[in-house]
Amino acid sequence: MDHAILIMALLVMVALIFDFMNGFHDAANSIALMVSTRLLTPQAAVAWAAFFNLIAFLFFGLHVADTVGKGIIDPNIVNNAVIFGALSGAIAWNVITWWFGIPSSSSHALIGGLLGAGVAHAGTKGIIIGSKLITTGIAIVLSPLFGMFLALSLSVIVLWAFEKSSPYKTESRFNKLQFISSSLFSLGHGANDAQKTMGIITVLLFANGYLEGDFNVPFWVVISCQIAMGLGTLMGGWRIVRTMGMGITKVRPTGAFCAQTSGSIALFLATSLGIPVSTTHTITGAIVGVGVARRASAVRWGLASRIVWAWILTIPCSGLVAAISYHFGKTFL
Repeated sequence: MDHAILIMALLVMVALIFDFMNGFHDAANSIALMVSTRLLTPQAAVAWAAFFNLIAFLFFGLHVADTVGKGIIDPNIVNNAVIFGALSGAIAWNVITWWFGIPSSSSHALIGGLLGAGVAHAGTKGIIIGSKLITTGIAIVLSPLFGMFLALSLSVIVLWAFEKSSPYKTESRFNKLQFISSSLFSLGHGANDAQKTMGIITVLLFANGYLEGDFNVPFWVVISCQIAMGLGTLMGGWRIVRTMGMGITKVRPTGAFCAQTSGSIALFLATSLGIPVSTTHTITGAIVGVGVARRASAVRWGLASRIVWAWILTIPCSGLVAAISYHFGKTFL
């Protein structure tokens, strides 16, 4: 096999490994509330979430892939070593946070990896200081807040609307409604997160001359990324499930429905606008909002603060690893 083709195939494989790990790492986002409220067994929950992850491409465009592929760093500076560095930084951070059971953002790890490898290769001039990067930066801050306030508002509405209903019947009803809210959230997760890897593979294809003209994502890239993410979700990152489902606050079926619905709205909106947001940040903010709706003391703020610190460190740490990996990769790629 030609050396260039072999290198290309290996880098695509590394990208799909990241996508698999994204699904594995972020499985908790989709299944933790279903498991903690005993709607489904863990095995059934991951199968449910993986299915909707897999079919997400049928319902959304590829605007997020476009943003990641040509809106963060200049596509003209992209080469094999840059992509290797970016993916290495993102994968390393995902492994570290998974090991300690900390919900962190695979999306922001990838963005940090792109920025770190891009700067290592071309300096700050390789970064595109434009509307897409600025919008992504704003979304990093606002997505958990949006999820929190939306879930808080929806929780208050549900509590008010069913105030005189039997608690048992209300919780039973909303437990069944979780089938809808969880499937919607898994669709949003599969759409927004898988597209980030699609953008990486596509810009790699352009950089190596396999694609020309307008930026477009080949269908084989789309389906490969959706399958990799679905398989990762099917494996389930159980360390983080415990943190998300039971560590932040105790969640009842009504709260789970409100959190998943709020997260779905945020993800659908971001995906339609082409904004790569963190499903982890969004659902964590929503879970906090559900807890606050009951009372502020229902939230374990110590754990929440540790999660926030992980969020703050994600981009610089993954960027640093990416820069180091870039210098290693350029020797061989």
